[in-house]
Amino acid sequence: MAIIVRLDRMLADRKMTSLELSEHIGITPVNLSRLKTGKVRGIRFSTLNAICKTLKCQPADILEYAPSDEEDEKES
Repeated sequence: MAIIVRLDRMLADRKMTSLELSEHIGITPVNLSRLKTGKVRGIRFSTLNAICKTLKCQPADILEYAPSDEEDEKES
């Protein structure tokens, strides 16, 4: 997938555990783990808002677009 989740880096920068974040934003640790590993198909804006509010960051600090070689070939 072309979207990379950088939530681990943000948590480390803020010295916060995944469990602490999940408690703050009101989602299960399992769902947060799935998000961190990129094993989700989407994220609700309300969840993204809660993460950014808690970590005092921007969505771009957490999500990164990096096209795969496959996607680059399709555009050519």
